[in-house]
Amino acid sequence: MSAISGPAAAALDSLSPTQVTFLDSLPKAELHAHLNGSIPISVLQELATEYLSNGSQLTAAAVSNDTVRAGIEKLMAGPVLDEIHDFFHLFPAIYALTSTPAALARATRAVLSTFLDGESPQCIHLELRTTPRATPAMSRDVYLQTVLAEIERYEPGKVGLIVSIDRRMGKSDLEECLNLACALRGAGRRVVGLDLCGDPLAGNMDDFAPYFVQAKRAGLGITLHIAETLENSLEETLRLLSYGPNRLGHATFLNEEAIAIVLEKKMCIEICLSSNLLCKTVQSLDSHHILQYLKADHPISICTDDILPFRTSLIAEYALLLAEKPLGLGLSENEVRRIGQMSIEARFT
Repeated sequence: MSAISGPAAAALDSLSPTQVTFLDSLPKAELHAHLNGSIPISVLQELATEYLSNGSQLTAAAVSNDTVRAGIEKLMAGPVLDEIHDFFHLFPAIYALTSTPAALARATRAVLSTFLDGESPQCIHLELRTTPRATPAMSRDVYLQTVLAEIERYEPGKVGLIVSIDRRMGKSDLEECLNLACALRGAGRRVVGLDLCGDPLAGNMDDFAPYFVQAKRAGLGITLHIAETLENSLEETLRLLSYGPNRLGHATFLNEEAIAIVLEKKMCIEICLSSNLLCKTVQSLDSHHILQYLKADHPISICTDDILPFRTSLIAEYALLLAEKPLGLGLSENEVRRIGQMSIEARFT
């Protein structure tokens, strides 16, 4: 993983050794981590070296060597984001580097190790999410099988896979992803949920209703990226809430009507503090929507989103809760402990 920097690093650096030990030992679950945004930069550099020598020929990927070099350089330097849509430009290089089963397996193994291995694991439970991609070297089925093979190296109950569907997908792609997720779930594989992600302004959300019904029937948990921008309409937000999700990703710009539904239905909010601050969807911790949910004792889960571009870790995100203002929210250890427990209670099974 890249060195921690930005607001999370400042919060973590402000803590005493005793407080850091508390966060290290705190039982917690990571419920919102994107596979391709969590690959250690060292692994991407290794994959890039191989790709630039022969990878593009092996995969016939439509990504130039210059694009791969530029992407790695930007990730190494630490990307500067002016708004949320800048974030999506970081990924073509990563997708090119993980376009074969062998490369995808290496990347997945490294991400799992980052969260779960070592003397002080980041969490006791991880839900890793990814959108299955078809490439010249693998089908979507092979993609998911490859990721699951790495996940299933860990003991049962340690890691689950959330299959993401992209708002930009057409009907045939959506159906393929859903059918694969449901079939794998039915076969006893560790697929635990369905996620809706992608460009927050793309797609017609009315078209997605049957897929969430199918996922629920298969026993999958539902989590939706929702209300990530001011441009997301109330009509769309209410439509997504009507699908009965278990959890909501970000949920940054919910209005009072939507918040009332979320509170009534006890939908857990997946909070990604550094992501929100660095994508400038919130201006400061003092204005972050986490505060209203803390006040209401509503279920939340602290998450990393993408540790590579956001230069964070799960421990560092929890440091933003514990650190004194203005570096953090200044919560007590008991309050932080309760939030950790909420994340464990909100996991999919």
